[in-house]
Amino acid sequence: MNIDLTNCDKEPIHIPGKIQSHGFLIVIDGGCIIQYHSENISDYLDDMPAELLGRHVNSIEPLIGKNEPPDFINQLIVFGRANGFEQTNPFNTDIQGKLFHLIISASADKYLLEFEPARSDSRTDVHKMIGRSISEMLADKSLQNLLNNSAAQVKSIIGYDRVMIYRFAEDGHGEVIAEARNPDLQSWLGLHYPASDIPKQARELYKHNLTRLIANVNTEATGILTSADNDVPLDMTNSQLRAVSPIHIQYLKNMGVDSSFSISLLYKKELWGLIACHNYSPRFIDYRSRESAKLIGQILSSALEFRQDEENQQLQERYKSAVDQLSRLMLKDNNIEYALTGHNVTLLNTVDATGAVLIFENSVTKLGITPTDTQISGLVHWLKNNVAETFYYTSKLPSEFAEAALYRDVASGIMVSMLSRELGEYVIWFKPELRQTITWAGNPEKPVEVTPDGISHISPRHSFEAWSQTVSGTSKKWTDEEVKSAVRLRSEITYAINQKAGAIRLLNEKLKQAYEELDTFSFTISHDLKNPISTIKSFTQILLRDVDMKPQTVKILERINKGTDKMNNMINEVLDYSRIGRSELVLSEVDPAQMINDTVRDLLLIYNLDEGSINIGSTPKIQGDPVMLSQVFSNIISNAVKYSTMARPQRVSIAGIENEEEVLYTISDNGLGIDIKQLPRIFELFHRTDNVGDIEGTGVGLAIVKRIVEKHRGKIWVDSEPGKGSTFTIAFKKQALY
Repeated sequence: MNIDLTNCDKEPIHIPGKIQSHGFLIVIDGGCIIQYHSENISDYLDDMPAELLGRHVNSIEPLIGKNEPPDFINQLIVFGRANGFEQTNPFNTDIQGKLFHLIISASADKYLLEFEPARSDSRTDVHKMIGRSISEMLADKSLQNLLNNSAAQVKSIIGYDRVMIYRFAEDGHGEVIAEARNPDLQSWLGLHYPASDIPKQARELYKHNLTRLIANVNTEATGILTSADNDVPLDMTNSQLRAVSPIHIQYLKNMGVDSSFSISLLYKKELWGLIACHNYSPRFIDYRSRESAKLIGQILSSALEFRQDEENQQLQERYKSAVDQLSRLMLKDNNIEYALTGHNVTLLNTVDATGAVLIFENSVTKLGITPTDTQISGLVHWLKNNVAETFYYTSKLPSEFAEAALYRDVASGIMVSMLSRELGEYVIWFKPELRQTITWAGNPEKPVEVTPDGISHISPRHSFEAWSQTVSGTSKKWTDEEVKSAVRLRSEITYAINQKAGAIRLLNEKLKQAYEELDTFSFTISHDLKNPISTIKSFTQILLRDVDMKPQTVKILERINKGTDKMNNMINEVLDYSRIGRSELVLSEVDPAQMINDTVRDLLLIYNLDEGSINIGSTPKIQGDPVMLSQVFSNIISNAVKYSTMARPQRVSIAGIENEEEVLYTISDNGLGIDIKQLPRIFELFHRTDNVGDIEGTGVGLAIVKRIVEKHRGKIWVDSEPGKGSTFTIAFKKQALY
């Protein structure tokens, strides 16, 4: 029998059809007509009409707030739609002499009206404690002390028996990294919990709802009623009262927990972890107190982000300094191998590795702790036959290359930068095995139970006794900063090789042969392909003149017409690419201002953009071929505009700066961005990134740009982040190229 171990990930927890019973719910549409309500509404409101569904909410307003002005709910909705419901929440009201909070949120085209008691079970005044608590949280610069302080302060504010800071790993499992608890409770510090304990869709909801209260696991959830002809489940993503998954309720009961409260911790809008609070008796926290607790989470998230960014920036500066020094050494020293390995700063300084090897010009140079020569030879053979990418990295090499298990103590992790597949030239960095024992809170495998009707399903874990697992064959992960540094170093090495290639590289003869083949290929394209394409386009246009043609036929012919234009453009771009290598440079001093302004003016018209969306800064003069340089700026600026059209607001900036040796131009946008795994291939012919969707392009433009820049003895590179945009930097030599 096949059992789906991912059923926790598929549970539709955002549409439970129930709420927790410590409050009640009314759902209205845009016309304030009641479309849903909780079954327990009569427990809170006297003299209820027999049938609420379909009534205007004004008809029961007097039962909700006797002292409220007429139509007050509709006024709150109108105000919230214009200004955000966080400005109205919570609205204080009085129901049968008891203070209640009305919390309003949107659900598609409807509005959730949630009513909760306005007093917590605890007598602690959260609002008075919050300022002092935040000060004490941030009192220490140590990250671990910050986490410890935060756990202690949250515990003192809300009074729960146990408060943990729980961090998610890349695979979704979590670890308790800080805690504050009652003295009689056993410590859970350092325990790991499998990803299935907080499944994927729950982690997504934690990004929308920054606090989540389960007041009492022992109470029955209350159902939500709607009309018989309404089969649309109510989306309760933004709900405060949303009922809890039965699997999670049983999970908490198995732990002996009666009430839980969580505060989300975010890093760059992704879920970093949780402040998870457990109480061993029921505990209700009112909305205002939850919002105050949420503030702690937001401040802790900001502090974590600041400290992580600060650490990343320090690493980036360290790696950048090492790459810059190696670049200068390579251009100064005729021996590239010695420049990379023979000085105080070497390949090892560009990433956080314990060993590295440079395989270059039939020589192998090792640095630090590496596998043996025989093992390196076997590894390179495996790379040639199994890794197609020009850039590759893994932290689990033995699981991908079985022979690597023999030297996992020095190379469980590798990062490979291919300089030349044909010549077998590589830079390889090594990270040692990070052998560790992970202590799980119980066996991480969820038990399978069979119901009386014979159906197998996954049940909540019952045992939380410490269960140890030893992880081997894995290294510390390669960080984004290390990947960026290695990609940039490869670009610098390639540049240095190209500058010194001359007669010493074996590529000359093969390059000559490749040019001859490219000439033949270019002629074939221009003659054998463009003629039939022109014929197809001409016949298509003739057929389109037939007014009696069926609409579907017209549509097909228009698609053929559009396709021929696209193919013709690609042919022209490939021809341009093939000619660059043999084209003679017409050198002069070029003022890019005019070509940039012309390109921007055209793009503003084509994409109907505001002038303020493209900012042009300083435009220092450069040495080069005006026609070719016009292609460079036109292509990069067009891409920046094209791939940022969905950004709101759209921002593209173009600026140049100069130093003693170079003029550097940067073109930045806030568009789609490029995944770090795609960066090494971004300038390859016909390569397009996975996230461009239906945006038109051939994958030739950036390859053309790179060839032109290199023909000018310049350099081009890109720094990018998905969803944040890209920055292309072009460096032109200041001295004449004659």
